[in-house]
Amino acid sequence: MKLSILTPRRPAEGRRVLITGASGTLGRALGRRLVSEGAIVVGLDIAPGGDEPFEVVACDITDDRSAAEGVAQALALLGGLDVLVNNAGIGGPAPAELAPGDEVHRQLEINLVGTWRITAACVDALVASRGRVVMVTSRMAVMQLPLAAAYGASKRAMVAYADALRLELGTHVGVTCVYPSAVRSPIHDSTAAAGLSLEGMSSYESLEGVVDAIHLAALSSRARRDVTTTGKGAVEFFLSRHLPQVTDRIVRRTLAGRALAGAFDGAELAAGVVSRHRETAGAR
Repeated sequence: MKLSILTPRRPAEGRRVLITGASGTLGRALGRRLVSEGAIVVGLDIAPGGDEPFEVVACDITDDRSAAEGVAQALALLGGLDVLVNNAGIGGPAPAELAPGDEVHRQLEINLVGTWRITAACVDALVASRGRVVMVTSRMAVMQLPLAAAYGASKRAMVAYADALRLELGTHVGVTCVYPSAVRSPIHDSTAAAGLSLEGMSSYESLEGVVDAIHLAALSSRARRDVTTTGKGAVEFFLSRHLPQVTDRIVRRTLAGRALAGAFDGAELAAGVVSRHRETAGAR
């Protein structure tokens, strides 16, 4: 039996929940589950689908005015706020060895600054209700993968922001970070299109399992600091925090194997990685 099943939870019924990135794969699934349990859910999304099983307000979290107006509209619909789920986020190719361009700035602006912007707009309502903030971060916040530096950096910074928020609001608001690995969704499309697929570098997990972890983070009777989504994820989280040299070694070996096997052949952004690994292999 999963530990999450044994953890005491507050009832979802009547709980007022705001979810960012609500029209995407994960946000929609989470909202659907909470609504089925009686929660009052409103979402924020830059492009609402119109067929979500809850109200979604059009909102660009990278724009100050749009974010403020979107949150105000959402809070009016909810009549207050008990749980904020910061789920909005994007990924994309961004090798650390290359100068930061538009892709890097876009990921930082959405994943980090957008989260900060929305959370700040919700603080008064959360304090009033003694509510909960859930940050949907990533396993890459603690265990970086190559060729995706912007995503890992933005998610690690998101955790640092959560830590600061917890220190400032902890007397009234719980703050929990959730660390999924990867769920099959359009967030990975741009990376795959660049020839930098994480297949073989990261294992996919079930959407249901990630939703269950966020559900636990949102409704557990006592706010947890960190929530992992699988048993393997819990091991990786522990090793990355306490024995990072071990996870570094595993990732380096996996990268070398994929580069030498031709997984990144033809991918311009990975040319440096491929050439260095082949040069090293040839020198042995």
